[in-house]
Amino acid sequence: MTEQMTVRGTLKGHSGWVTQIATTPQYPDMILSASRDKSIIMWKLTRDETNYGIPQRSLRGHSHFVSDVVISSDGQFALSGAWDGHSEWVSCVRFSPNSSNPIIVSCGWDKVVKVWNLANCKLKTNHIGHTGYLNTVTVSPDGSLCASGGKDGQAMLWDLNEGKHLYTLDSGDTINALCFSPNRYWLCAATGPSIKIWDLEGKIIVDELKQEVISTNSKAEPPQCTSLAWSADGQTLFAGYTDNLIRVWQVTIGTR
Repeated sequence: MTEQMTVRGTLKGHSGWVTQIATTPQYPDMILSASRDKSIIMWKLTRDETNYGIPQRSLRGHSHFVSDVVISSDGQFALSGAWDGHSEWVSCVRFSPNSSNPIIVSCGWDKVVKVWNLANCKLKTNHIGHTGYLNTVTVSPDGSLCASGGKDGQAMLWDLNEGKHLYTLDSGDTINALCFSPNRYWLCAATGPSIKIWDLEGKIIVDELKQEVISTNSKAEPPQCTSLAWSADGQTLFAGYTDNLIRVWQVTIGTR
């Protein structure tokens, strides 16, 4: 018997790529999603198999693609980032959950992972090693590690306490999104149309999630997975795609 992931349903409401998904433990029946349709949708999760959630509210205000959304630690505020302000391309920004070491980790098209001291907003560390632009960075639940990924297909693991590179995992394709499981030693990577799940203890891929796409066009490309977020209890993985859908995967016990 082993744990595996199975599709539970979809969320349909965006008219553009789903670029980011945010969850919060304070509100387990709610998620936020950002999209290239310039909106953020607040979803109420019904967990119905035909329609896993319904849009409660659509938040608009950006004049261009919304690339990121995060929820504050108390669940009271949502912050969004879009392509309508910066002159330099910052792909992703994440807060560390470790309150004793308050830092922000960012990455972008300069191939560098930057660690910032939140207390004084000064740069603490530059992590250099990637050979292509970066799409994503994620921080582990205890705040001790971060992982970065992008064009070169390498998921690089960094020690945030020691400020050093630990090891690299090769995904074999451009990495669009990364996220740590909140209660397992797993790192999930959105790579092309699939999601790879690494067990970080063994540094091996334990599952690869591929959605079934029904198309009348035999040459149709499968949608790319562009965003990932775990539920706070670690049982549900939300994945956003370039066909404007959010697919919901759930941890189940099965045999292999």
